Amino acid sequence: MRYTPTPIRRGMRTIGENIRNQRKLLGLTMKMVADRSRISETTLRNLENGQGVGLDATLSVLHVLGMLDYVVTATDPYETDVGRLRAMEQLPERVRVAKFED
Repeated sequence: MRYTPTPIRRGMRTIGENIRNQRKLLGLTMKMVADRSRISETTLRNLENGQGVGLDATLSVLHVLGMLDYVVTATDPYETDVGRLRAMEQLPERVRVAKFED
């Protein structure tokens, strides 16, 4: 099994709890959300319990719960302080790290 750092595990748990709370606030059962997301109830349960599931399944659930746009906005680099400062600069095609010789 692959090691998952503590901050990542904590984030997965928190996101899972947020998804579960949103589902309950909307009055939706796990079966309803799973069916609408086209995933299994087991996958939804794993997501809500902070266990790893695929990005496509996660985004599908967020879409059903009306939360997808918020996540898309939260990951927009131009919404960060650095992104706003560098918005006028052209993004490089690739990012390369210089190799150092011993």
